[in-house]
Amino acid sequence: MRQHPSRTATAEHRWPAIVALAAALALYALLPNAILGPQRYIVVGVGLALLVPLVVANPHRLTRQTPWTRGLSVVFASLLVATNQVTLLLLLGTLVDPQQDAPGLLVAALQVWVVNVIGFTTLYWELDRGGPVARTMLARADLPPADLRFPQDEDDDAVTEVAARSSAVVDWTPRYVDYLYSTLANSMAFSATDAMPLSPRFKLLWSLQAFGGFLILALVIARSVNILA
Repeated sequence: MRQHPSRTATAEHRWPAIVALAAALALYALLPNAILGPQRYIVVGVGLALLVPLVVANPHRLTRQTPWTRGLSVVFASLLVATNQVTLLLLLGTLVDPQQDAPGLLVAALQVWVVNVIGFTTLYWELDRGGPVARTMLARADLPPADLRFPQDEDDDAVTEVAARSSAVVDWTPRYVDYLYSTLANSMAFSATDAMPLSPRFKLLWSLQAFGGFLILALVIARSVNILA
């Protein structure tokens, strides 16, 4: 895809998303059998099978997009989020077992929480403004409406050193790390921090993500501490 002449943003690197997704799949492979049995290897295998063609399509920078790569990217992120919600329910189901190993439960809760952050980060990154390729390659007038509003989107009238990083001044676009920070903050604060959800679908996803984080922190950790006591 050729970048529109009006755009000066550099195409995003592939590696931050790859590192995060590889970490998520590794955490799934290491989940205890009590939480998720051999099925976790199916999740890892499917994840790797979906990831390989996406890396081949854009091995370094995200400059190329076809209908199938776009669809595959969104499906991969959606499956990761959906699978982790099921794993969270299985994790909560272990709370009724009085013989549950507390240290193992805490480690599993941390694994599910981290994958929750990575999964939602990737889904936001793939959906917002048409995805990472469209955000840097298309003219801004051709981009779909934004799902998230970042501070840089409206900082062009701030003091010079702040405006220097704004969308209007340097053609700033959100990158994977921006979505990661916002998702991480939402998982810990249970509310929007720097980025604000604008669309109904992102408000629902934002709520689901925060609720999942709350269940892990409030129920699983509380139960583990109770077992240890």
